[in-house]
Amino acid sequence: MTGQTTPPGAENVTSPDGGSSLAGTRVLIVFNPRSGQGESTLPDFVGRLQAEGAEVTERELQPDTPMPQYVADLKDYDVLVGAGGDGTVSSLAYAARYGDVPLLAYPAGTANLIAQNLGLPRDPVALADILAGGHTVRVDLGEVEVKGEKSGFAMLAGAGADAAMIRDSEELKERFGAMAYVLSAMKQLSPKKTTFHLVLDGEPREFEGIGVMVANFGMANYRLPITSDISPSDGRFTVVLLKAGNILRLVPNLIDSFRVKLNLGDPLFSGNLETLEAKTVTVDADEPFPLQYDGELHVETTPFTASILPGAIRFLTPVRKADLDT
Repeated sequence: MTGQTTPPGAENVTSPDGGSSLAGTRVLIVFNPRSGQGESTLPDFVGRLQAEGAEVTERELQPDTPMPQYVADLKDYDVLVGAGGDGTVSSLAYAARYGDVPLLAYPAGTANLIAQNLGLPRDPVALADILAGGHTVRVDLGEVEVKGEKSGFAMLAGAGADAAMIRDSEELKERFGAMAYVLSAMKQLSPKKTTFHLVLDGEPREFEGIGVMVANFGMANYRLPITSDISPSDGRFTVVLLKAGNILRLVPNLIDSFRVKLNLGDPLFSGNLETLEAKTVTVDADEPFPLQYDGELHVETTPFTASILPGAIRFLTPVRKADLDT
């Protein structure tokens, strides 16, 4: 891989022989063939890596095989690639946590919010070049526990209106792609409202609203910030309390976040949501809500507990660590 000066807060991947190419670099690709739409660009990506001398191993996800089995020999590889949607990438990152092998979040799904947060392109050649460049940033992961079972997430976990939106988008994805999320949000004009019971780092908190999001990364589609002051590398979550009467009332808060990001002035809107910070969050509700983490809807319902895993994974990215914050 190419040698380069490492920006502050980042690390580099280097080829085994210390040279400037991928010669001898061992790349493990775990891919989900059911992700996304249309033809996969993964063969072009693999061809580029092999042309540069990389040794590539590909493993296709199977429905009944636990993710840790795909990375049981991870120490034998220099780079890990997760090709699929956000659920595939976050599950793979969690399975590879603290293994210190850098992960490329190859955007092969519908929304690919993790890849968007990391500033990754969709072009397979450009992605191969990013892998070869070797610039990585160490970030936190989240661990969610429901009924004694633990899973991982990279971007956010949520209960309430956001999970309902994802549920309603499933049948629209094949036809409308990423627009399915917009269309399903339009359906959430009168979402269920209830009292949520939270415990944040041991401190109880209650509020009435339509949902809770426990965020690690902070940007939605088109890199619009969900809210300000979210960082994936600060060792804590940003907990977003959704108090608005419906999803569309949260649009002004997206505008506020965008204004703050561009230094356009103080927020113009308030009251629709509240943000808090915590390392461990337990969420319960008077009426059980479905859960989602990293865009994957789960049959489990509240309560759930989310815990931060500081610096658990190194992601390959072309951007600086500061660019990942909202």
